[in-house]
Amino acid sequence: MRNRARIMIPLVAAGLLATACTGGGATPAPQASQSQGAVANADPDSLPRNETLYTTGTQWGPPANFNPIREWDHATGTKGLVYETLFHYDATAGKLVPWLAESGSWTDDTTYEAKIRQGVKWSDGQPLTARDVAFTFELGKMETIPYHNLWTWLKSVEAVDDQTVRFTFSTANYQQWDFNLYSRSIVPEHIWKDRSEKEVLDGINENPVGTGAYTFMAKDQDRVVLQRRDDWWGKAALNMEPKPRYIVDVSTPSNEVAMGLLLQKGMDLSNNFLPGVANLVKGDFGLTTYYKEPPYMLSANTAWLVPNTTKKPMDDPAFRKALATSIDVKKIVEGVYGNLVKAASPTGLLPQWEQFVDQNVVASSGFAFDTDKAKKMLADAGYKDGDGDGYVENKDGSKISLTLIVPSGWTDWMESARSIAASAKTAGIQITPDFPDFNALVEKRSEGDFDLLINNERQLSNSPYTYYEYLFQLPVQKQQNTVNFGRYENKKAWDLTKQLDQVKTDDVEGMKKITSQLQQIHLDDLPVIPLWYNGLWAQSSNQVWKNWPAAEGSAPKTPAVMWHNWLELGGFETLTQLQPSGS
Repeated sequence: MRNRARIMIPLVAAGLLATACTGGGATPAPQASQSQGAVANADPDSLPRNETLYTTGTQWGPPANFNPIREWDHATGTKGLVYETLFHYDATAGKLVPWLAESGSWTDDTTYEAKIRQGVKWSDGQPLTARDVAFTFELGKMETIPYHNLWTWLKSVEAVDDQTVRFTFSTANYQQWDFNLYSRSIVPEHIWKDRSEKEVLDGINENPVGTGAYTFMAKDQDRVVLQRRDDWWGKAALNMEPKPRYIVDVSTPSNEVAMGLLLQKGMDLSNNFLPGVANLVKGDFGLTTYYKEPPYMLSANTAWLVPNTTKKPMDDPAFRKALATSIDVKKIVEGVYGNLVKAASPTGLLPQWEQFVDQNVVASSGFAFDTDKAKKMLADAGYKDGDGDGYVENKDGSKISLTLIVPSGWTDWMESARSIAASAKTAGIQITPDFPDFNALVEKRSEGDFDLLINNERQLSNSPYTYYEYLFQLPVQKQQNTVNFGRYENKKAWDLTKQLDQVKTDDVEGMKKITSQLQQIHLDDLPVIPLWYNGLWAQSSNQVWKNWPAAEGSAPKTPAVMWHNWLELGGFETLTQLQPSGS
């Protein structure tokens, strides 16, 4: 996930920070502005500061929609605060947490039943029933809906009674199913039943009716305002309640604004990438991060170097391994990020999945930065510098001149690309960084019109299955929009990934047996080259709210984050554990 704001650090902190980034965008006013639009007719100017949580770092312009089906671009809080899922997922404990469903279980190998809580009401007062759940999953039969693929192995879903939903599968993909249980927002049938497919996918859903702890109160060009529901079902059933009465999520398209508001009591939580924040954490500014020392943040996803395996010489595993060995990731971690990120394991598996890393495979087949070794690997594989220009040629003598693309304005990745090119040059590989705009890059990535790119789109989830699905999914399509951008084809790897999907999620040893084999294939072939773990950017101010998550002591261990799809991964629970700083 690229949650970023790009401009110079504010003057109040400029002397403290070593890194400056540039970018553009209008500067939103720190004060809440008059609301407009159809969500509600309320004036957020008068919100009591001690009951209001100000957040930023998720949306980068006017709120696009309030549609929970559009999990990638809805207004902050649509999913997680207004609409809810059947379960949450506790990444620390590695288990599903009952939410709208009070329980769920496999009654046989291909049948799953969920028991829906009694007493849950939509914000319009109507009761939530099993029929709403069945209806929501049936929306996936529409081809454009993001979870349409579920219906290639889900045969039917039925509301057995008001509180029981039965799912019957042709094939039980247990890993994917757990992911769906905490990822799919449940919507009310009585409001959505007459909507066309286009409206379900693309509708703004201007007046959202959900089961969640908040409702939308107001919106403006640079913010949305949410108000807590006093009648939220979770107060009694879960014995928890989010502490802020109001949440104002502000679009801050520059880290100048985000940092300035944090330091001036106008912002409580920034999920922006803020370079140099280490100096502020160590200073007396009332700011906190999860760790007091590097990398300061939890890990959110893995950044990879993705070679296009359909092009020479990236189609040669020996070349890809030499390329990986030529990259000085430590220089990126320290020089570009100031230790705000961690170097990745050669497997790329996130720290939260460490139990699945086969250290024997890493020891025998992993890679590490070593320029001399990279040179030898190239020579041994037949890549030599025949014309004396300092760069190796292809085995047939043709010139190797590769382009590494990252989006223009993503300054940390731009510097990382320059660093990769410099390291590769020392080993004799010619790489030229190029910075197209984001939309142009997405088109090139989808069509396979690139040599090398950096990508990090797979987030932490309930299972390493989602990681290997990203690496190995087949078949390769003409347009690769979400997975396997390098167009790597390995039937054995994809078959193993599908086998992993069918291992029950409590069978850790069974999962390890397959992930070990997948790691061996990955490290033998390196279709993607893990670089670093991208941080779960979270900088919090203690001036209005305290008890933010931290690794030390009795502080909460959940993430402090408002990013899309992260409220179900502990972000919501963080809101329930905040305390007013005045108390």
